[in-house]
Amino acid sequence: MKELYYLNKYFVKYKFSFLLGIVITIVAQIFSLFTPKLISKSFQSIEAFAKNNSSPEVIQNELIHNILLIIATTIVAGFLTFLMRQTLIVMSRHIEFDLKNEVFTQYENLSQNFYKQNRTGDLMNRISEDVSKVRMYVGPAVMYAINTGIRFTVVIGYMYAVSPKLTLYTLLPLPVLSYAIFKLSTEINKRSTTFQQYLSKVSSFSQEVFSGVRVIKAYSLEAQQQAEMQELSVESKTKSLQLAKIQAIFGPLMLALIGVSNLVVIYFGGKLYIEGSISSIGTIAEFILYVNMLTWPVASLGWISSMVQEAEASQKRINEFLTIKPDILNTNPNHSIIAGNIAFNNVHFTYNDTKITALKGITFTVKKGETLAILGKTGSGKSTILSLISRLYDTTEGTIEIDGQNIKNLNLFDLRNSIACVPQDAFLFSDTIKNNIKFGNENATSQEVIEAAKQAIVHDNIMQFANHYDTILGERGITLSGGQKQRVSIARAMIKDAEILLLDDCLSAVDTETEELILSNLLTFCQDKTTLIVSHRVSSAKNANHIIILDEGQIIEQGTHNQLLNKNGYYADLYAKQLSEKDLI
Repeated sequence: MKELYYLNKYFVKYKFSFLLGIVITIVAQIFSLFTPKLISKSFQSIEAFAKNNSSPEVIQNELIHNILLIIATTIVAGFLTFLMRQTLIVMSRHIEFDLKNEVFTQYENLSQNFYKQNRTGDLMNRISEDVSKVRMYVGPAVMYAINTGIRFTVVIGYMYAVSPKLTLYTLLPLPVLSYAIFKLSTEINKRSTTFQQYLSKVSSFSQEVFSGVRVIKAYSLEAQQQAEMQELSVESKTKSLQLAKIQAIFGPLMLALIGVSNLVVIYFGGKLYIEGSISSIGTIAEFILYVNMLTWPVASLGWISSMVQEAEASQKRINEFLTIKPDILNTNPNHSIIAGNIAFNNVHFTYNDTKITALKGITFTVKKGETLAILGKTGSGKSTILSLISRLYDTTEGTIEIDGQNIKNLNLFDLRNSIACVPQDAFLFSDTIKNNIKFGNENATSQEVIEAAKQAIVHDNIMQFANHYDTILGERGITLSGGQKQRVSIARAMIKDAEILLLDDCLSAVDTETEELILSNLLTFCQDKTTLIVSHRVSSAKNANHIIILDEGQIIEQGTHNQLLNKNGYYADLYAKQLSEKDLI
């Protein structure tokens, strides 16, 4: 149960609903106890009539009076039970809402390293399936546990007041029941945890297959993927059946024990009546009704226990993520104004997961309104520099300063709001093209969207679609070509109009003619912005104020376009090679 302690804060938050539900439950149980008592009185009246102790009219009136009271109290008890469900189950939906939001917020706050180490399908399973299991605990399980506890307390109190000895006989099977619940609950917990783990594996595998379906079809791997899915599904089914089998024992066991309790009441109640310890057959009927009133609570103990065990297993998986402290923290709650001056001072960076040192002693300065181009081989550390500026990671050694302040001392959200980034792998949402561009500025007008698309040289492509800017894109923008996705991403960055613009090889899928047009527009657009361009092409870098060449995380060359050409080094060789390739084309 210790994993579920995390949820106590929600019970405190909704304490008024929780306490009201308990009060309603107590009152409902009191009203439900009128029926056995009235039936016992009716039997006593019939016995009195049989002994000629009262007239038929009196007996008839009394029976009618008792029947009306039974109907009235049953209706009141039913209505109160309805209110109990409305109070406690609705509370559980509020807790589910809060918990899902808390998990989602935690997902947003966690760093890049977290997402490198965890699979998307597993994350989705925890925020959906696991949270749903937890809701069953804070809702139905808690409600029925309260209902069961109160009913046991009230009913056994009434039973003891009528006949202590018969009450003792009636409750004899309960220790057996308690032991059975304990043993079965332990096994359910183990099997539930295993089942949830396999369910996450199935979700993760399915998500990866759906995301990479084009590659699977291209390599004709459908049969292989289907075989792997079949293997995972069989394992998951096996674990599910193992859990279902142990859960299925509860029902028959509870009913058998309740049946034994009824037999105990009839046998020992009959003996006590013969001995004169109880005065009326109505007492036996009353006890049978009490035992049957306990039937559902006793039977529900197994269900409640099962829900609690499953919820504990699910909450444990949720807690594993909720207790993780994000690597990147916002240490400054105050507003930070960002102008855009950037300085790297002997920056070193090593990735925690791979232990690869991506940057070694990087130092450079970019002033507001200037453009820095970063070139180098694949894996030389170009994209890492952009990630550090966005504070997706923090430096291992050295400092990064924005406007003369250590980047770690700036308000994290103000910093990122001042940055527009076009990543290497353009990501678009399953929404309209217009909304994908407006993602950079939700308040942008339709005219501003069109103007940004024109600046990114993608307007004409968009107008070729039947629904133009209202065209719904497939998952990850699959409707568009690679070059079109990159240009829509550029339009999204331009419409944000941020102080710092980061372009991470975002023209790699664009032809050279279109590239020249986009770069010309960016040259005008970026006059008052700090711009960093990562590229493999000299054509994207030649107009920059400053160019640095990286190799294995170190700057091997730097200067302007002309200065680097005069050095006859890496940049000059790359320029000559790309120039000759362009001539061949």
